[in-house]
Amino acid sequence: MTTFDAVIVGGGAAGLHCAGIAGQLGARVLLLDHSARVAEKIRISGGGRCNFTNRDAGPANFLSSNPHFCRSALARYPSAEFIALVQRHGIAWHEKHKGQLFCDRSAEDIITMLLRECDAGGVVRRQPCAVQAVRHTAAGFELDTDAGPVRSARLVVATGGLSIPKIGASDWGYRIARQFGHAIVETHPALVPLTFEATAWAPFAALSGLSLEVDIETGAGRARGRFREDLLFTHRGLSGPAVLQASSYWRPGQALRIDLAPGRDLAAELLRTKAASRRQLGTELAALLPRRLADTWLAGDARAARLLPELRDQDLRSLAAGLQAWTLTPDGDEGYRKAEVTAGGVDTRELSSQTLESRRVPGLHFIGEVVDVTGWLGGYNFQWAWASAAACAHALPPP
Repeated sequence: MTTFDAVIVGGGAAGLHCAGIAGQLGARVLLLDHSARVAEKIRISGGGRCNFTNRDAGPANFLSSNPHFCRSALARYPSAEFIALVQRHGIAWHEKHKGQLFCDRSAEDIITMLLRECDAGGVVRRQPCAVQAVRHTAAGFELDTDAGPVRSARLVVATGGLSIPKIGASDWGYRIARQFGHAIVETHPALVPLTFEATAWAPFAALSGLSLEVDIETGAGRARGRFREDLLFTHRGLSGPAVLQASSYWRPGQALRIDLAPGRDLAAELLRTKAASRRQLGTELAALLPRRLADTWLAGDARAARLLPELRDQDLRSLAAGLQAWTLTPDGDEGYRKAEVTAGGVDTRELSSQTLESRRVPGLHFIGEVVDVTGWLGGYNFQWAWASAAACAHALPPP
């Protein structure tokens, strides 16, 4: 039976980063992944250019049932640390907006960097190599793998969540957590498009492909999310950054509240236009909003063909209020197949915020997406992967 200081299961962002750091700190590390290729989520992220972090990442950008848990890891490994690593490897990058950093060339640059860091630490990698069973012993852990039995003082679970099953997502990490008595905060798709009942959505289906900036809000109390981002209409519902952000806060039965003309007083604009216009309401509204949206909003409304001065001020205020406080309730989401991340996961109340080590089973660690910490859209989830991995890695080398 081969023996290591640490076995890391999961060759994604968190697993690779943890392995590289721990190996370079002196730990004998084995990295296992059930897929033939590592880091598939990195490979497809950011349109193939990997939004690898967010310059402004902080605790306020994350959701968790234990919201202060992420503070320690993020403070000890901020985005500047990962940016410095990227620069040491000579990877060209750029900032798009709102602190979002992308590779100039390809996400493959980040994967190559992480693999080189693993090589520098002497990390042993085996893939595809699934783990059939895990046992806790007095000496640590014994794993039955496709490549034979393995013994390790520490076991790190970095197997991600349930999102995007076509690239190998599985529930293995949750099963291991339950095996060792850990609670799981209920999981659900996050950063995912939202859908509506077909008949109710029919009037808006023709807007598919239309994108515009909006203010969007959903949830309540601590679980209330409000964002100004681009909204995208689809045949089945709503997507785009605005809805992906809101989806992490949304729960079935809750409404979305959308301002389709953010930062504007649409009622005042319509009333000013009324004072100088002799054109129809539909024409004037199309001058203030995207034409397709204006036409769809007024479809079947007899007032659309009336001259603007013929309409009461009250009617214009009511129209504006509807557009700037559009309230609608999704009937579901596109599920894990379209979700960028999985919300929920291993309950952080049973983990050390310093090392991500189990408070129930010494030597067992959980990092990355498998943990109940979910970031906003825009590089935040990768930053949690890097930060949680680094926090864990420093606990893996033997004394």
